[in-house]
Amino acid sequence: MMTGLEGKVAIVTGGARGIGLAIATVLAERGASVVVSDVNREMAEQEAAELVAKGRQAIAVAANIALAEDVKNLVATTLSNWGRVDILVNNAGITRDGLLMRMKDEDWDAVIAVNLKGVFHCIKAVIPIMAKQRSGKIVSIGSIAGAMGNAGQANYSASKAAVIGLTKTVAREYASRGITANAVAPGFIDTAMTASLSASVREALLKEIPLARLGEPKDIANAVAFLASDQANYITGQVFHVNGGMYM
Repeated sequence: MMTGLEGKVAIVTGGARGIGLAIATVLAERGASVVVSDVNREMAEQEAAELVAKGRQAIAVAANIALAEDVKNLVATTLSNWGRVDILVNNAGITRDGLLMRMKDEDWDAVIAVNLKGVFHCIKAVIPIMAKQRSGKIVSIGSIAGAMGNAGQANYSASKAAVIGLTKTVAREYASRGITANAVAPGFIDTAMTASLSASVREALLKEIPLARLGEPKDIANAVAFLASDQANYITGQVFHVNGGMYM
C-alpha cells in the first residue's frame, strides 16, 4: 500500500529520542529514507539500526546543529547516501529554564544557538538542494511556549517564537522554487521532559487542557508527516498547533 512518502529523503534533527524519534519512525513507516541526526551519536546509530531491522531505510549522522560545519557534514552525508533532500524536520532543541532575572547569559545563548541558529544553519544548508530540485518540505518544531509564553522559559519561548517568524519568511522567499515551510507547535507532550513533573503540577496542567491529557509524540509526528507529504502542497507559512486545545 502506498503511504505517500515513498522515494523521499528526510533529515530529522534531534531524531534519536522523544518527539524526534517518533517523527523519524513515522516518516520511515510511510516510505521515506530517513537520516536520524542527533548530538548523541550512539543513540542515533541505535535508533537508525532499529528502523533498518524493521525493513526501513535509515542512517545515523551525529551533528550539533549549533555548529555550521556539523550541519554541512550532515547534509553532505545525506547526499552521498541518497543524492537528494526532500524533507527537513527541524526538531532538535534544548531548554535551560530559569526566571528572567536569574537567567545567565550562557543559558540564554545556549538555547538560542541550538533552537534558533541551529534551525537557520539547517535551512540554509538544504535550500540550494531543494531549489535545484524545485521541490522540498521544511517543517520546524515550534512550541506552545512560542505562541503564549511560559514563565521560567524566556529563552526557550523567544527561540520558538523566532522559529515561527523564520518559517514564514522562508515560506515567502522560496515558494517560487517549489519549497514549502511550515511549523508544528506542540503543547505539553508525554516525554521524558514532562515525566519529571510532580503529580500536583501535572494535575494542574491537565486542567488547562480541554482534551484533559498530555499529547503523545506520535500526535506531533502525524502532523509533521502530513505537512511533509504531497497532500500539503498548497500549505506554506503556517503554524499547526497540536496542544489538545490549551492554546487556540
